[in-house]
This record gives sequence, structure tokens and C-alpha cells, in this order.
Amino acid sequence: MCNDGLFGFRIVDNLQKLGEDIQIKDLKYHNKRVMVSKEFTFDSAHHLHHYEGKCKNLHGHTYKVIFGISSFTDEIGIAIDFGDIKKIWKEEIEIYLDHRYLNETLPLMNTTAENMVVWIYEKMADYLKKSQFQRLEPRVEFVRLFETPTSYAEARREWME
Repeated sequence: MCNDGLFGFRIVDNLQKLGEDIQIKDLKYHNKRVMVSKEFTFDSAHHLHHYEGKCKNLHGHTYKVIFGISSFTDEIGIAIDFGDIKKIWKEEIEIYLDHRYLNETLPLMNTTAENMVVWIYEKMADYLKKSQFQRLEPRVEFVRLFETPTSYAEARREWME
């Protein structure tokens, strides 16, 4: 049985209303750069060239990629909407990766996590530079690509520029 006093839960009496309780001009709290992060997974197959070990053979991974994107906030306090990051991922990057043979769909490279994370970083950074978000000065701070749950490669802005 839920007890308000015991769990500190209460039902809001009056839902805050835009234009009455809060004004548009009050929605933006600061003028700072902030970073948001979003992660995705994809499944792919690849093999490594000029490599002696199991990975020279065709094999697959369930990769996890994490983006850290910083920006100034817009007039309502959003740096970049998580839905927009997802849209960019789906339309500009994932199409080359998910359920693909990476040696075929990526530019000529050895499909190591180290090479792939730089390619992913560059794709996101290039899109943000020419997108509708330009006025908020978005930039990719990092991309982390997990090849396994315990192994990842990372590209950081300070290393890439």
C-alpha cells in the first residue's frame, strides 16, 4: 500500500501551464554549452586483413555506439533533441552498418574498431556542421564504439581536430 509520507510521492494539484504559470521567456534557464549522450546498437559482420588471429575470419558483433554531442541550448533550453540524434544516426550512419558486411559498405579500410569509430565520428561531425543545428554550434565531443561488452575504441574531439 502506498503512503504519501512513507515514499514521498504526491499527486500534482495543478499542472504548470505555459502562458499562465510560466512564460516562454522563462523556459531557457542558461546560456551554457552542455553535452547530451545517446547510444545505439547494430549487428554487423566483418573480418580483418593482415591480422593473425581469429578475427581474420568472417565473424560478427553486436556493436554499441555512444555519442556525446555538445551544443548551446536553444530558446527553450534544448541543446539537441535526442530524437534528432536518432534521426541522424538512422539516416546518415546506421544504413552503412546494421546487418551489413562492413568490409563492403565502409570506405576502404581495415574494419577495426579503431578505424570504424573515426569514420562514425566524422560522419556525425560532418552532418552537424551543415545541419539546421549550426546556430547552436553543435560538436561531437566523443564517440565510443563497443565491439564487445568489455572492449571499445573511442574518438574524442580534441584528438580529431
